[in-house]
Amino acid sequence: MKRISLEDIFIKKPDLAYKEIYDHIRQQLEAGMLKPVKASGTNGKKPALYREYWIVEAQEDHSILEEELKYGLHPLISVDYYFSHLKMYEQDRAWVQMLSAYLQNGQGALKSRESVNERSFEIWNREKFLTKGPGKKILKRCSLDLDFLNIYETGEPLAYYSHTRRVPQDLLILENKDTFYSMRRHMLEGTERILGVEIGTLIYGGGKRILRSFQDFDICVEPYMKEAANKIYYFGDLDYEGIGIYESLAEMFWGRWKIVPFCPAYEKMLEKAARVRELPETKEQQNRNISGTFFAHFREAERREMLEILERGAYIPQEIINISDL
Repeated sequence: MKRISLEDIFIKKPDLAYKEIYDHIRQQLEAGMLKPVKASGTNGKKPALYREYWIVEAQEDHSILEEELKYGLHPLISVDYYFSHLKMYEQDRAWVQMLSAYLQNGQGALKSRESVNERSFEIWNREKFLTKGPGKKILKRCSLDLDFLNIYETGEPLAYYSHTRRVPQDLLILENKDTFYSMRRHMLEGTERILGVEIGTLIYGGGKRILRSFQDFDICVEPYMKEAANKIYYFGDLDYEGIGIYESLAEMFWGRWKIVPFCPAYEKMLEKAARVRELPETKEQQNRNISGTFFAHFREAERREMLEILERGAYIPQEIINISDL
């Protein structure tokens, strides 16, 4: 309840005489819209009025909403949260009803996996309702999670060049665009070998984007590329970020695909770097938290050489290797 003084009531009704204000306040008291603050005392006039009053806010009738929550929604929707937050249900009501109608009439569509935007439009007629709208909050309030909707998120499509469709084959993921173009050109000129290794397909990773794109690897590439018998290599900058990308990729897909560093390319990097007077400095904002699994694929001398370069704050860019080295 809010408090209002008698003085404020007079200010709000400057055209009314005292007796008219008295009658107005009496009507408000009888209707239960005002309550006197007795501790404030009276104004000493006849008829007397209290100096302050409580404004009694009208109670909203939520019986229709409660009835709807009890009996009007699909049983898979939990109503516990909304029963305790009826104002929030009033706000979300249209969206919750659309979800309920979908579960009632179209739940069979959940058997087919769809992209997050496709499912979002299918339920709420808004393709970004789950990614940029209140969709995730509403699902949480209904005690449903995203997995229930059988959806997948879409990353940037993988850019790749397949020199052969043979199975098994070796695939090579490249961190940077220049190296991808050089190696593709090298293969287009008629060779299947890169630094002595026969490669069937080149994949452009685009730095950290490969982590998101590769989650969709099994649904966005041709069948011959995802055969379990294939071997997948990774080659990126010899810096903390490049190593971190490899380690994250290998960990994420352990058990599905074995991803290993493309050792001949890293060895070639070290060979050429030995002839460089001064290597570039590592960017300060790089995350230097690497596990070390990357180094387990190299000989002891190579590991020491790589760590020495990193520890002195330098790095070797992938572009140190060009088409003449392949």
